[in-house]
Amino acid sequence: MWDGILTGLGTAVMPFNLLMVVVGCFAGTFIGMLPGLGPISAVALMIPITYGLDPASGIILMAGVYYGAVFGGSTSSILVNAPGCASTVVTAFDGFPLAQKNQAGKALALAAYSSFTGGTIGALILLFAAPALASVSLSFQSGDYFALMLLGLTAVAAFSGKGQVIKALLMTVFGLMIATVGTDITSGATRFTFGSVDLIDGVSFLLLAMATFALTEVIMTVLRGQHREAEPEMDMAALGSMKLSREEVKEVAPTIGRSSVFGFLVGVLPGAGATIASFMAYGLERNLASAKEKLKFGKGSLRGLAAPESANNAASTGSFVPLLTLGIPGSGTTAIMLGALIAYGIQPGPRLFMDNPDVFWSVIISMYFGNLVLLILNLPLIPYISRLLAIPRPILIPLILFFSITGVYLVSFNTFDIQMMVLITVIAIFLKLLAFPMAPMLLGFILGGILEKNLARALTMSDGSFSFLWDRPLTLVITLIAVAVLLFPLLGTVLGKLRGKGPEAAVAEGEG
Repeated sequence: MWDGILTGLGTAVMPFNLLMVVVGCFAGTFIGMLPGLGPISAVALMIPITYGLDPASGIILMAGVYYGAVFGGSTSSILVNAPGCASTVVTAFDGFPLAQKNQAGKALALAAYSSFTGGTIGALILLFAAPALASVSLSFQSGDYFALMLLGLTAVAAFSGKGQVIKALLMTVFGLMIATVGTDITSGATRFTFGSVDLIDGVSFLLLAMATFALTEVIMTVLRGQHREAEPEMDMAALGSMKLSREEVKEVAPTIGRSSVFGFLVGVLPGAGATIASFMAYGLERNLASAKEKLKFGKGSLRGLAAPESANNAASTGSFVPLLTLGIPGSGTTAIMLGALIAYGIQPGPRLFMDNPDVFWSVIISMYFGNLVLLILNLPLIPYISRLLAIPRPILIPLILFFSITGVYLVSFNTFDIQMMVLITVIAIFLKLLAFPMAPMLLGFILGGILEKNLARALTMSDGSFSFLWDRPLTLVITLIAVAVLLFPLLGTVLGKLRGKGPEAAVAEGEG
């Protein structure tokens, strides 16, 4: 192992490979900032460039682009509520409210620090535990994944405001319903496509995210007439401030640590990826927060911003475990990288770190350099990036519309997706006017496909019986945790009513 690490270190610190890290991080950050493009598009654009490079340099470049795009995707989420990629949708929940409070500089700085820490912790765990984690990843069966997705769905309470639990549950079901559109995994039959060929592959998550966040926010702004009002003069000094007080650092440090480790472990599981990790980390952090702190989530909570940013970068690193050690892509982006490795004549799998140690270890070591480059590259630019908010709304709104629609179109080159996005935006605006939260719908949609696929497999293996939920100790433990997480808030509410006061009343009393 140590010989391999030294070989990888020697390859990673070669001047050309260090240049590839810098170029990859810069290109990925820039592409990630553009709403709708994301890491899959960014890595796909790099494939023609990497053909002339040796395998280690090519994969290092693509890895740099990958975590650069995830890093940069938070910028548009925070500044204009238009997620740069799927894994930064959760960043918008508290990042955008912070930007609206003239704290865009602080939000971007916290996102940068969280991303750096998450990526670094992920790279260190990956360096020393990749082979061991591969066996853990391989031990997960369909029933375990199903139970894990149930646990993910219990995080729905984290995305509902005061008195909105029923609405959040309804939106989660709505998301699960949208996830069933397309081709049935088990039978191959089409479902709810209404005879349209364009719906055979289902609805794109990127399309759904851009419609419910970027476009809906723009239309809501227009409906409120904010673009016609005289723009208040923005305090650019406050806007560009990147300082975090000692108290704020103490508040977010445990969150960043927890979310980094949690995000990495989720990223290790094939098919989970950074998007699921960010949603689950946000839900976990809100469930751990005090009753008073919970009320801040969705309104500009620093913990609510730090959790998904740490988790999605750690998960991006973790997704390399199944890719490099098992040859199984952990996400759409690593699936493209798998294709690139095979094109180089390298077969990812258990023998990769023995047959090609220079590729295996240099990619892992370059991740730390990449996160360092991203931090050095982005922190000085924050005061300038923040000035995007000073652009007058009559100019900013058409720009957001242009990038959102273009980003969705460039993924599929299908005008039907644009029509679908407009339809979903209209539905989302109607639901938003009725105070329905959008995040639970996205959570249900993300987990729906994985939930259904693994349920079908688990039922097949257990002859149609649900006994798979308690046959294996791991499945049983995850299921019991999911039930406990689901019942805990309800139990707290019941106890509060029995005592004559709910958690909100206790908070109000504490504030008084």
